[in-house]
Amino acid sequence: MQWEKVVETKVCKHCNSSFDITDKDLEFYDKISPVFNDKKYLISAPKLCSDCRLQRRLSFRNERKLYKKVCDSCWKEVVSLYSPDKHYKIFCPDCWWWDKFNPLNYGKDFDFNRTFWEQFNELNLDVPKLAIQNTNSENSLFTNYATENKNCYMVVWAWQNEECYYSYRIFGSKNIMDSYDLAKSEHCYECLESDNLFNCKFCKWCQNSSNLVYCQYCINCKNCFWCVNLRNKKYYIFNKPYSKEEYELEISKIKKSDLDKFQLLRLETPYLSNFITWSENVLWDQLLNCKNCYDCFTFRDSENCKYSAIWEWNKNSYDMNFWDNCEYQLDSTNLEQNYKVMFSYLAWYINNGYYLSTCFNSDNLFWCTWIKKWSYLIFNKQYEKSEYEILVPKIIEHMIKTWEWWEFFPSSISPFWYNETIANEYFPLSKNEALKKWLNWSDYEAPFPKVEKIIPASKLPDDITKIPDDILNRAIECEITKKPFKIIKQELDFYRKHNLPIPKRHPDLRHLDRMALRNSRKLFTRICDKCWIQIKTTYSSDKPEIIYCEECYNKEVY
Repeated sequence: MQWEKVVETKVCKHCNSSFDITDKDLEFYDKISPVFNDKKYLISAPKLCSDCRLQRRLSFRNERKLYKKVCDSCWKEVVSLYSPDKHYKIFCPDCWWWDKFNPLNYGKDFDFNRTFWEQFNELNLDVPKLAIQNTNSENSLFTNYATENKNCYMVVWAWQNEECYYSYRIFGSKNIMDSYDLAKSEHCYECLESDNLFNCKFCKWCQNSSNLVYCQYCINCKNCFWCVNLRNKKYYIFNKPYSKEEYELEISKIKKSDLDKFQLLRLETPYLSNFITWSENVLWDQLLNCKNCYDCFTFRDSENCKYSAIWEWNKNSYDMNFWDNCEYQLDSTNLEQNYKVMFSYLAWYINNGYYLSTCFNSDNLFWCTWIKKWSYLIFNKQYEKSEYEILVPKIIEHMIKTWEWWEFFPSSISPFWYNETIANEYFPLSKNEALKKWLNWSDYEAPFPKVEKIIPASKLPDDITKIPDDILNRAIECEITKKPFKIIKQELDFYRKHNLPIPKRHPDLRHLDRMALRNSRKLFTRICDKCWIQIKTTYSSDKPEIIYCEECYNKEVY
């Protein structure tokens, strides 16, 4: 960024790519470094590039691979993030949050003759795991990173929704199917990165609109089909206006082959280089009301952040994902309302925490897991404040000698297989590639429920009225992966209501198809196709889309 000066170029120890360290980076690492007994324990510049740091963090986040297991406390069946081929103790949310079990019973003394990672991994294996993050929901067992949902199934990272299915990042919405990143919307199918939509299908980047089909970049629009870049319009097809009567007549004639014509329209219509709104001195994409944020995307109301993504109200932090209302965070994921938390995953309402896993409402923690409402703990063992402040520096000195200080958890001790995590979405690897990198991998497949018959997807009629009720007792063979999948009743009802065909791809593949529709998570330098100034954009120069800078785009559209 314009206010930073490169002071060192390093080579990533994992991928051998070069990356820069700036003067502002060093200032940040110095500022966030912990101080004990008037001595600062400096956090040095990272040894990995930002992509490898991200890959390592994401290898600790399983979102969509859910399994049926038995709670090791109450013995009831529970939906779990942990596959049966892992030998962890699993507690259902009710038992895990219950104060009957004391996490300090698992506390250990630190052994200065062993590495830190080795000891923490043993602690992590001993302590019961929270089966799934799903709270205050009704009839929504198969939802994860979710709260206050009703009648939802296979929805991830969602809250305050009703009757939503097979979707990701859905907020305050109802009757949503196969969608990504929707807010305050209803009756939508295969829609992406939009909000305030009603009865829309196959739409992307649309807002405050209703009855749209195959539309992109449309705002405050109604009754539009195959349209791009419209504002405050209604009764449009292929960006051409019609009367209400003409529109309804033309809609009745639309054929599936018209999709090719829409693809041509997309390539003839300019795209905005990136979505940056009310922001100052920022770089990347999908930034709203941000200041001094570099290499950040899907970010809002934040400032002084770097190499971070997804979510809001954050300050003075580096290398973060899935977080909100935090300050002075470093190289962590899934954090909420923390102050000075580093190298941690799933830590909420924490002050001064280092190397934490699944900790809440606590302060002054070092290498802890399953902690709720405690202070001055090391390895889940209680200390007096004075003892804590003497022992932690000794452990840091040991970690410096063993080259473990300054680093997030190694992927080798992740509680999830690499192919279960979203790291494999952002950085896809084959089994052999993963194993060569010392990443965990498993070929475990949950048993498929017994069905009357498995139908090849190619045998399914496109006309939903020809699909019998007994499809619910059968399975469909994915047209690509050949993996079988079932249709649930609520899903069938949705397709019938909206006159949609039964999908021919497995839900996992449909999810990956939607993720592939997102803009690249990389920045490229190219030229505005209107005024020829140099711009930064998530569209590489070999992409066929016409890309405009913000000024040219606004002149064109508005």
